[in-house]
Amino acid sequence: MRPRHALIALAILLVGGCGPNASPSPSSSGAPIAVLGAENFYADLLAQIGGSRVTASSILSDPSADPHEYEASPAAAKLVADSKLVIVNGIGYDDFMEKLLGASTKPDRVVIKAQDILGVKDDVNVHVWYDPATMPKIAEAATAALTKLDPDNAAYFREQEAKYLAALKPLNDKIAALKAKYAGAPIAFTENVAGYQSDAIGLKILTPPEFMEAIESGTDPAPAEVATERDLLTGRKVKALLYNSQVTSPLTEQIRELAIRSNVPVVPVAETIPKEFKTFQEWQLAQLDDLERALAK
Repeated sequence: MRPRHALIALAILLVGGCGPNASPSPSSSGAPIAVLGAENFYADLLAQIGGSRVTASSILSDPSADPHEYEASPAAAKLVADSKLVIVNGIGYDDFMEKLLGASTKPDRVVIKAQDILGVKDDVNVHVWYDPATMPKIAEAATAALTKLDPDNAAYFREQEAKYLAALKPLNDKIAALKAKYAGAPIAFTENVAGYQSDAIGLKILTPPEFMEAIESGTDPAPAEVATERDLLTGRKVKALLYNSQVTSPLTEQIRELAIRSNVPVVPVAETIPKEFKTFQEWQLAQLDDLERALAK
């Protein structure tokens, strides 16, 4: 869909009681449950809630690659085949998972599709994990699924879910604080990755929607749209440029460099958890801290 990067690397998060929110004493022993998040933030959710009772794997995790470009590999097929619980995003973001799941059917496998949990159609912004309301709903579904697979540990999974939700509170608090101080502040995007989060803060996105749609689809925006985007930066009409650091092109690099030359702060945002962060919460809070510093200038 966007021929800009190599295939995405496969990442496996092995969880054996040492995860960030793992409880020391699940109520039963036995082999951990093999679980899979198509994207690494869903794998992280499973790792945090499943704790020592799961071995969590992810497929989309390379911070320098385009998730839309992924082509399934034999290694990915084996991960899917071995997994008893799978979370996919849907909305056209990880369509390759349908083929992998179809090639390895299991009557006892539980598949959670974020699109279905959220009840959204195919025409919405696919980056739903940036919506503050999304991950708590996925966490609830994951807890129910893990309980179905391992009912003896229902209480343990509920405890782990509570820890996961508690770790989301600093994000919600930061969003509320930013909204109180910066609602209405104008910003620009290269691509509408963090749109749900920006909406929650109340920021005003001035980038033409057609520009963002063209960038996301890998096509060239119209000259007038590019001119409008450039004018936002050279005229310093925005407080920050939110730049997709994971999926780039010559044009988005030019826009980023123009922002720097125009003294407009650039805030990198990614589509999956970068390697330097251990959890979804840590990653998102770091991006919000970067945004706060940009808006304060």
